[in-house]
Amino acid sequence: MFAPEDLSCDDFIGGALRIYQPRFGYRAAMDPVLLAAACGAQAGESVLELGCGAGVASLCLGRRVAGLDLHGLELQPVYADLARRNAQANDLELTVHEGDLEQMPAALRQMSFDHVIANPPYFAPQNGTAARDAGRETAQREATPLSEWIRQGLKRLKPSGHLVLIQNADRLDDILCALHGRSGAIRILPIAARQGRDAGRVIVISRKGAKTPLKLLAPLILHARAHHTGDAEDLSEVAQSILRMGQKLPI
Repeated sequence: MFAPEDLSCDDFIGGALRIYQPRFGYRAAMDPVLLAAACGAQAGESVLELGCGAGVASLCLGRRVAGLDLHGLELQPVYADLARRNAQANDLELTVHEGDLEQMPAALRQMSFDHVIANPPYFAPQNGTAARDAGRETAQREATPLSEWIRQGLKRLKPSGHLVLIQNADRLDDILCALHGRSGAIRILPIAARQGRDAGRVIVISRKGAKTPLKLLAPLILHARAHHTGDAEDLSEVAQSILRMGQKLPI
């Protein structure tokens, strides 16, 4: 477990959530908030987050939609403990399972879900410099192939259930290959920092077993101004509604 002095307590969605995170380990930013905003879960439905970390995405979703049966799978015990602590601190129900998605815990193997969400590690095994913190390195660098994240996510879905992923834009071809023949009605949302910039992230939503054609959606632009300035956050109106008010993405 993390010592109290090694943790910070940070606001998410405008302070509607207070999340404990390691000061120097893996720290969630906007990606899990965007992931939660892309999930169309409704009251009474079940959701599994693969690689839930400290629980940010699941808890953002739980704050927006009451009455969900929320579950998370986390490889690192210290982060699983944080997710449980964060759920309790925010008066939300989240069942956190510890284990490797390639060797799914027995309890999860007996369950199926309406929605599976995931923010898989972005960095390929040999790309870039390893993080100094082991927990951050595990969270950010791919050890289990992205295709396996998708395969295991689909296995845990009910028929016609939805898989929601956020990932680097340059991994889109890998995602589509892994989904081919297994999941359809695919919607792709490019995410760009500013108007005219290339997308750095994509959100991909698919429905298990569907055959409906793919849709490439208009991009989500995060910042309203053409260039960064130090005097204001300058989030776009849509980004404000998601990141500061916890609203659903309009997709």
